[in-house]
Amino acid sequence: MTDITLEVNGTEKSLAVEPRRLLADVLRHEFGLSGVHIGCAHGACGCCTVHIDGVPKLSCLTFAVQCEGKAIATVESVGGPNAEHALQQAFKSEHGLQCGYCTPGFVMALIPFVEAMTSQRRMPEDDEIREAMSGNICRCTGYHGIVAAVRKAIGDQIAGGSNRS
Repeated sequence: MTDITLEVNGTEKSLAVEPRRLLADVLRHEFGLSGVHIGCAHGACGCCTVHIDGVPKLSCLTFAVQCEGKAIATVESVGGPNAEHALQQAFKSEHGLQCGYCTPGFVMALIPFVEAMTSQRRMPEDDEIREAMSGNICRCTGYHGIVAAVRKAIGDQIAGGSNRS
């Protein structure tokens, strides 16, 4: 066992883990963060995407011990308990989700893209949005609603004059 300390959604957490234990399993089973979904367990679907020190990463391919001293953000940290983040709201209004299983991964993967486009005050082309979400798979929607949701979130942020998404 190895002792590690992580900052998870703004709270420092310490625990002892086996070196082979995956971050996705620790987040779900030790910390009760059920928004971290495990869809494929080998890095193909993106359902387990979290931010590690602000960068989207696949938690099913990351050992928890690799995150010693790092800041981890899961979808539970986004938009508060009512899912009020602009991207989450756009997913709802633009029908970017059906079963919702992949949605947390898409949200976590796309937040940096939405923030970058908003700060540049630029509406990306659909191909750019599709490239930004290319590491995530949805088996329900056909992606049109997801692309529309990203466009809406960026448009709303630009129109609102905010650089935060």
